[in-house]
Amino acid sequence: MTNEERRAAILRALSDSKRPITGAQFSGTFGVTRQVIVADVAILRARNEPIVATTQGYIILYASPGTVVRQTIAARHSASAEDLQAELYTIVDNGGTVLDVTVEHPVYGEITGTLRLSSRAEIDMFIAKLTQAGAEPLLVLTGGLHLHTVEGRDEQVIERVLHALAANGYLADERHMQENPCLE
Repeated sequence: MTNEERRAAILRALSDSKRPITGAQFSGTFGVTRQVIVADVAILRARNEPIVATTQGYIILYASPGTVVRQTIAARHSASAEDLQAELYTIVDNGGTVLDVTVEHPVYGEITGTLRLSSRAEIDMFIAKLTQAGAEPLLVLTGGLHLHTVEGRDEQVIERVLHALAANGYLADERHMQENPCLE
């Protein structure tokens, strides 16, 4: 199989799959290293293929046929796994999908991590991966202040998410934004 044939097969597999596919799965399927798969995906993305790396693996994000509403939400809480889990549960329990997390680094500028979390099970897997890797969430770089892009099927979902986050003390208020003006 040539490099181009493998890339076409990766694209077909992602297009046909309803679930993310990991680099390790592709590596096993094609008998190449995970690094080769990472390079293949980078080349496909450079060709404007809508491939996104999530915590569960690679997916293709085609534009949704229906209308969805997206909003960026500023949040703040501790870096504890409990706070992180509770914040994310609050969003998905109210019908939202957490597309990403963004922080403003003083040297690198904006750093965004793709999440695509829409259920408690996906959140639990994400938290488990953080724990197993001994990694910290991006919000540690900004003292807990971070942004999420949240998607919902309509404005009411976004309003429910915002209300629930505020009720639980996770929304960043103007005082938090003034402490870190890069996120305004």
